[in-house]
Amino acid sequence: MGKYTSLSEAINDLTLKGYTHNFSTKDDTIECKKHDEVLEIDEFEVDGVFRFQEMSDVDNESILYAISSKKGDMKGLLVNSYSAYSTSVSPKLVKKLHKH
Repeated sequence: MGKYTSLSEAINDLTLKGYTHNFSTKDDTIECKKHDEVLEIDEFEVDGVFRFQEMSDVDNESILYAISSKKGDMKGLLVNSYSAYSTSVSPKLVKKLHKH
């Protein structure tokens, strides 16, 4: 995976590389609502982690995770914001995401 200068550049490139599902966090899992799929912590791998900070707003930082299921049949992206509005996730899920 490459180095990216912006979040949109990373999303576009990773989508072309097959990361087509949009994940969100829910308790100790990640889910793809569009396909009604839920992955438990032991069912996915974090393939890449990319951090971005908006130059115009230093308090607005985003992190992009490239994720694949261990079965290999699902690849997607999870975007999380480190702003005051970011969602809370379980400590177990945080540990899994930041292990990479």
